[in-house]
Amino acid sequence: MTRALMILCLLAAPAAAQSPLGAQAFDDYTRGKTLYYGADGSAYGVERYLDNRRVVWSFLDGKCQDGTWYEEDGQICFLYEDRADPQCWTFYQGPNGLIARFENDPEARELYEAQDIGEDMLCYGPEIGV
Repeated sequence: MTRALMILCLLAAPAAAQSPLGAQAFDDYTRGKTLYYGADGSAYGVERYLDNRRVVWSFLDGKCQDGTWYEEDGQICFLYEDRADPQCWTFYQGPNGLIARFENDPEARELYEAQDIGEDMLCYGPEIGV
């Protein structure tokens, strides 16, 4: 993860983004990868992209959420096991990787792909209570 943080710090603001990625282009780019994302030069989260549009997300805290994604109105929307509302993003291919704009909140910052660094993401097991 240290490498991912170093890479995030090196990312500059992306040049003008291209057209949004549709479902097929997004799937072709992400499937089988584990991508780290950053915002404003800081680490934000990591997502593992699996077959059949399944994903695993973490805010880099070891708590992982299983989910799925689908395309709707040109956006890539994610449904996670702990949320009923979809999280929709517009993804672009930028000069340094993916750029993601959160469409549920137009004021939200953009996320930038640090890259697929070939490291496994950290997911702790389920919490056991008393």
